[in-house]
Amino acid sequence: MNKSIYSVCCFLILFSTARAQDDVYPVREQPGSVVITNATIHVGNGQVIENGSIEMSGGKIIQVGSQISATQPNARIIDGKGKQVYPGLILPVTDLGLKEIANGVRGSNDYEEIGEYNPSIRSIVAYNTDSRIINTLKANGILLANVTPKGGTISGSSTVVQLDAWNWEDAAYKMDIAIHLNLPSFISRPNRFALFLGLPIDRTDPTKQALEKMDEIKSFFRQAKVYINEPVHKETNLKFEALRGLFDRSKKLFIHADQVKQMLVAIDFVKEFGFDVVIVGASESYQIADLLKQNNIAVILQQQHELPATEDDDVDQPYKTPYQLQKAGVLFALNDEHDETRYRNLMFNAGTAAAYGLTREQALQAITLNSARILGIDATTGSIEKGKDANIVISEGDILDMRTSIISAAFIQGRQVSLENKQTQLYQRYMTKYGLK
Repeated sequence: MNKSIYSVCCFLILFSTARAQDDVYPVREQPGSVVITNATIHVGNGQVIENGSIEMSGGKIIQVGSQISATQPNARIIDGKGKQVYPGLILPVTDLGLKEIANGVRGSNDYEEIGEYNPSIRSIVAYNTDSRIINTLKANGILLANVTPKGGTISGSSTVVQLDAWNWEDAAYKMDIAIHLNLPSFISRPNRFALFLGLPIDRTDPTKQALEKMDEIKSFFRQAKVYINEPVHKETNLKFEALRGLFDRSKKLFIHADQVKQMLVAIDFVKEFGFDVVIVGASESYQIADLLKQNNIAVILQQQHELPATEDDDVDQPYKTPYQLQKAGVLFALNDEHDETRYRNLMFNAGTAAAYGLTREQALQAITLNSARILGIDATTGSIEKGKDANIVISEGDILDMRTSIISAAFIQGRQVSLENKQTQLYQRYMTKYGLK
């Protein structure tokens, strides 16, 4: 083949491959100010501003209200008439960027480390900013996520990231905010198929095993406390050093637990060690909501669109739990951990909670400001208020309603980010193919 023809063919192959990738280059800081006008602004703290305006500059919200004018003469104006404006949504616990294909290619997963006690493992260094899933989340209004490791007894530390970055250093929004602890189960539910087929059944006492494991876990933390209280160390223990933030309360302990017995153990951690505890999962938390409130323990509900935890629960119990926690005064956030939807149903989980007792603004707060408070970033994000980062979403309709939630623009720290992703590219491709465009 002629060399020039070969070169052209190579160029076309490379060009077509490049075009197949998501066109979502991270955006550089945009000069001047941007003003969104004439919109319905959902502040995120329960307040709604009709026919309101927001001015952003230098990555921050510099003013918000119903009657404001641009402070800079060459401000870019976005007419938000008929549109809804929201704070950027937050995924409070996720393996985003650590797991690319659910239950699939092992080489695409980097969310779990070998061993039981890994507090020194940092999820942020494994975070993949080139994940295809990230772009679909931005197109649904999710702009921040707490990237969390899994596996073992102590999985490691999680970091909050913003979803418009070249690498993990750019992505880091707040580093190493929490250590993640997975509690053993106190309940053993028999396998019905094993019973039907006459297979042998495990007769061990799950409560006894769980209590023995809890003694082991508490011993680990007690050793860490002694180590941290020593003024000088002969040798550095990286695992104990990683727990230092728990004892000075600069980090939180995220305890992954669903059962009441597990959550009662979590309360013991607060009483013995003085940790700032958040319970993740908490499907049975409605049963001890008052006790959680008394001990100032926050909750992250992992998944609403699922069956209840036990056969004795109401079939719609997962939908009602947010309202019951709200009524008891428990600080809680909503999450979406579903592998198939890949976290995109976060706002629809909130919409379901709104249909079962919460007001729409309370449901919105559960995926914005409440999440920010639990993650310790509410001073900079979670609501549309003066001085906070301009993490803002513009929707054609109600963001909690899958029929009208169409995101038309999104800003991360004042930068308008691309909403293009693999799904939008396929949509345009086949609209063109069939002459519908």
